[in-house]
Amino acid sequence: MRAMLPDQLIRDHRARAMSPDNPVIRGTSQNPDVYFQGRETVNVYYAKTPEMVQGAMDRFAELTGRQYHLFDYLGADDAERVVILMGSAADIVEETVERLVAEGEKIGMLRVRLYRPLSPEDMIAALPTSVKKIAVLDRCKEPGSDGEPLYKDVITALATHMSADGAKFASMPKVVGGRYGLSSKEFTPAMAKGVFDALSEAQPKNSFTVGIIDDVTHSSIDWDPAFQTIDTDKVTQCVFYGLGADGTVSANKNSIKIIGEGTELYGQGYFVYDSKKAGAVTVSHLRFGPDPIHSSYLIADDQAAFVACHQPIFLDRYDMLEKARAGGVFLINSPATPDKVWHAMPRKMQQQIIDKKLKVYTIDAYKVAADTGMGRRINTIMQTCFFAISGILPSEEAIAKIKAAAEKTYGKKGAAVVEKNYQAIDASVANMHQIEIPSEVSSDIVVRPPVPDHAPDFIRQVTGEIIAGRGDSIPVSLIPADGTWPLDSAAWEKRTLAREIPVWDEELCIYCGKCVFVCPHAAIRSKVFDVALAENAPETFKHIKIKGKTFEESEHISYQVAPEDCTGCILCVDICPAVDKQNPEHKALDMMPLPPLLEEEVKNWDFYLSLPEYDRSKINWATMKTAMLAEPLFEFSGACVGCGETPYIRLATQLFGDRMVIGNATGCSSIYGGNLPTTPYATNAEGRGRPGTTLCLRIPLSLVLASASPSTARLTMPDIDGRDEGADRW
Repeated sequence: MRAMLPDQLIRDHRARAMSPDNPVIRGTSQNPDVYFQGRETVNVYYAKTPEMVQGAMDRFAELTGRQYHLFDYLGADDAERVVILMGSAADIVEETVERLVAEGEKIGMLRVRLYRPLSPEDMIAALPTSVKKIAVLDRCKEPGSDGEPLYKDVITALATHMSADGAKFASMPKVVGGRYGLSSKEFTPAMAKGVFDALSEAQPKNSFTVGIIDDVTHSSIDWDPAFQTIDTDKVTQCVFYGLGADGTVSANKNSIKIIGEGTELYGQGYFVYDSKKAGAVTVSHLRFGPDPIHSSYLIADDQAAFVACHQPIFLDRYDMLEKARAGGVFLINSPATPDKVWHAMPRKMQQQIIDKKLKVYTIDAYKVAADTGMGRRINTIMQTCFFAISGILPSEEAIAKIKAAAEKTYGKKGAAVVEKNYQAIDASVANMHQIEIPSEVSSDIVVRPPVPDHAPDFIRQVTGEIIAGRGDSIPVSLIPADGTWPLDSAAWEKRTLAREIPVWDEELCIYCGKCVFVCPHAAIRSKVFDVALAENAPETFKHIKIKGKTFEESEHISYQVAPEDCTGCILCVDICPAVDKQNPEHKALDMMPLPPLLEEEVKNWDFYLSLPEYDRSKINWATMKTAMLAEPLFEFSGACVGCGETPYIRLATQLFGDRMVIGNATGCSSIYGGNLPTTPYATNAEGRGRPGTTLCLRIPLSLVLASASPSTARLTMPDIDGRDEGADRW
């Protein structure tokens, strides 16, 4: 790169900088008499840019051997159908063209490397004279326009050439424009082939879309998802399903380095995240092969030689084996013993394993991590298993490279940390087992729906599909045109992230409400109710008579955890002041393993929700004990485990939520508060709640709360229905 940087031009550029040594003014406010002329002064620079850029590309070729042009054509010399586009999708179309040309198709593609200033002469020169139909692909949408930018520039260049009696083409090619890949939406060789197929029609559709199902304006064209360009015999493709912070992504990045730097193979990795800040699902797509890999799209169904499930909770949630190819390998992290893993799988998964003749391996990675002092980090363990059974590297060589990588990564943290990683690596192979696959399915477990069947239609048809990872298939007609999405949706998404949840000791509790206040996800709540209402409560539902002059003799209190929504952050346990004097290790809240508690606690939570909310007029808003009895209208957000912001947002909704309007700037609060597929903002039984929108406005909540002290100020929210409750004092 240094050879590409002329010293004199750099010195000239710096000399034009604003400096007291060379005082000038730039950026004046100009009037109509000279502004127009000033804009035209730049024409000469834009006119010279294409030639200068091509000159730089030629110099680069001399230095590296890699030649680029303003427009690079690839395809048949006598191509009749050509696609013009720019950006990373050009690699995908290139793969497609190479495959179809080899099969005898008369097609080609033109890759735009310099756009605006676009050089019409160079573009015309790069196109084959035989072209009859052109599709121009833009990765943007211009609402109200009759075409997107690149399409309009291409058609203008061609029309200008033909109107000037240009002799390149026998007649004006038919040109259509299309949109693809908005917001980085997947674009595949199958979709690229769909564009070429659409060009084969007598009247190709103009202003088309590819990659979506448009059942409203019917702009979308069809494509065959089964079409592939990768040679799976040469390229090994692997898919890993993990959770944010479990180390899956870091381990896979490390694997790419180990293979890319230590072998003759080329590597590629692409990592898909959802937008949750706690418990984000991560899907890692890795490819390895003897040639450079330019496939900038995800691994398709029936293509992965290796699939790994790093979280046991995924088994009955995601159809992970749809990615597996016949004869592939499936690795599972499961707490079940090797003889019981098969029976812990859903029926559909068992059938897929049998039909695809997969080899299945299992390891209890969390147990190995705990036994070797790694805590909850399972990345090194699962990475070792991958190398041991994938066959990409000899096992002993792979383990040696993993240990070297661990020393390089953790060496600065001390020899003890490195040694723990070494122990985990050695223990991984010893604790991994291959599962014997029966000839018939035996499980009665079914893949659970992403949301319950009794959820509202929109939640089932749209939100649930996004949660399940099938958002790409949602048709246009189901998406709200005005950007309005329903509240109360986070409550339907039961992610079951915690490995341990807090268990309440009602006899030891002092009912201070601190655990409810500090919980970042509103997953532990308190409620006071008449004891008669608990007559039909589940047997394990806990409640106790509450002490205090403001409560009735018949009133009981319950502290209940939402087991499928708790993230296991332990803040509630840390803040709990009620310690057993006989056993200081025991508090009114202790963390316990979730699996044996889950079924009963789900019933308890459902019963808790059926109890009436405590009368707000009886709440003493100056004490946390009773203030935390108020219903929160912000629950189960995607905030980080242990987040310090969300308790205050939840508190604001407890105080004012039924008459509150929020303007939210982009940042953490917009991602955990207003990001699809779900929103944590909710409504009360009367249907009242927080309306809101994302605006460039932020009012620091700390200032609001600080100025709302009951002894110094009165904070009045918009009085929507004439009420002026005591909740306005805090």
